[in-house]
Amino acid sequence: MLILDATVMNVALPKIQADLGFSPTSLSWVMNAYSLAFGGLLLLGGRAGDLFGRRRMLVLGAALFTAASLAGGLADSAALLVAARVAQGIGAAAAGPSTLALIATTFSERRERVRALALFSAMSSGGFAIGLILGGLLTEWFSWRAVLFINVPLGAAIVALVPKFVPAPPRRQAHLDLPGALTGTAGVASLVYTFIRAATYGWGDTTVLITLAAGIVLLTAFVFIERSATQPLVPLRLFADRDRAAAYVNFFFGPMAMMSMFFFLTQFLQEVSHFAALETGFAFLPMAAAMFGMVRFIPKLLPRFGPKPLTLAGTTLMIIGLAWLTRLSPESEYLTSLLGPMVLLGLGGGLAFSPLNIIVMSTVRPEESGAAGGVLQTSQQVGATLGLAILVTVFGTSARHAAEAGASPENALVTGMTDAFVTSASIATLTFLVALTFRKLRASGRP
Repeated sequence: MLILDATVMNVALPKIQADLGFSPTSLSWVMNAYSLAFGGLLLLGGRAGDLFGRRRMLVLGAALFTAASLAGGLADSAALLVAARVAQGIGAAAAGPSTLALIATTFSERRERVRALALFSAMSSGGFAIGLILGGLLTEWFSWRAVLFINVPLGAAIVALVPKFVPAPPRRQAHLDLPGALTGTAGVASLVYTFIRAATYGWGDTTVLITLAAGIVLLTAFVFIERSATQPLVPLRLFADRDRAAAYVNFFFGPMAMMSMFFFLTQFLQEVSHFAALETGFAFLPMAAAMFGMVRFIPKLLPRFGPKPLTLAGTTLMIIGLAWLTRLSPESEYLTSLLGPMVLLGLGGGLAFSPLNIIVMSTVRPEESGAAGGVLQTSQQVGATLGLAILVTVFGTSARHAAEAGASPENALVTGMTDAFVTSASIATLTFLVALTFRKLRASGRP
C-alpha cells in the first residue's frame, strides 16, 4: 500500500494540477510532501517501534495513513492536499520500518528469512505495478480523488487484521533520539525546499541561499548528535559491514535516478503525446511487468551469484534506458522511443535493487532490525525526494532557457525533460560505481 501510494499519484498529477491550481514546479510537492515526511521520519519510526512495540506502531501508522488518505481525497485546495500528503507520510513512517522489522524478526532461520524478504520485495514491486495501472483506471473512470480513496478499505483491513495474524515480538529498552530526529528531518527538508525553490527563482535567490546553508548546518549537527547519542537513530555500526553500507548508498542513488523520472515521463505522455490518464497508466505496464518478473528470480540468483554481478548488470541496464530517454523529441512515438527504455529500466531496477532488502536485513541483529529497516527505507525515500527536487531544478532551468531562446512551449518542455534525463543517467552511473565495491561471495556465502 505504501509503495502503491508513491506511484499511483503520478498519473493523476495533470488532473490534480488543473483542479487545484498547482504551478508546474509546485506540483512536485504532491509527491515531495509525502516522500519528505516519510523519509525524514522513518528513522524515528523505526526507533519508536523498538520502544512502543512494532505491531502497535504498524497499526497506528496504518490508521493515520488511512485517515489522511480520506482527508486528501476530500481536499478542495492545494494546501489541504499537501497537508494530507504530509500526514500520509507520517503514518507511513510509523508503519514502514515496523513492517520490515517484523518480517526480519519473525523468520529466524536464514533461508526462510531470505525467502520472506524476497517476497517483501516482490510485493513492493507489485504495489508499484498496480499503482501505475490503478492510477490511470481510477483517474479516467472516476477522478483523481479516487486515487486517495482507494487506500481507505486497504488501510482499514490492515488495522483490523494485523492484531489477529501478526505476532507481537518482545520489546527492548530504548529511548527516542528527538534531537537527532529534529535536526535530520529539518536538514533534509531545507535541502529539498532549496532545490524546489531554485527551479523557479534561480540559485541567486536569497531564500535559496539561506535554506541551503541551513540544511548543511542541520545535517552536520545531525551527524555529531548521532556520534555521541547513547541510542542514536542511526547506529554507526550498521555501516561497518561493507556490503550493507554499499546497499544503503545504492538505495539512495537508485531511487534518485530512477523513481524521480516517472514525474517527467507522465507529463510527456499526457502533455506532449496527448495520452489519456488510462492510456498513461497502461503505458507503464511493460516497465512494471519487467520489474515484477525480474524480482521473482532474485531468491535464486542472489545466493548463486552474490550481489555484485546482479547490481552491476541491473545498473548498466538502467543507464542505457535513461540514456535512451535523452533522445526524446516532441515527435517521439511510444513504440519506438519509450517502450524500449521502459523495459530496460524495469529489468534493471528489479535486478539492481531487489537484493538490497535481503543484503541489509538478512544479517542484521534482531535488536537492531527496526533501526536497520528505518535506515534502508530512509535511504530510498530521501533519495527519491532529493532526486525529484534536483531534476525539477534542472528541468525548470533548462526549459526556461529554451523558451527564452525562442523554442515553442512544447519544445521547451521536452528540452527540459531530456536534460533532466541526462542528470538521471549521471546519477545512475554512481550506483554502478558503488556496486563495484560489493564483495564477490561464494554461492554458499551470505547474500
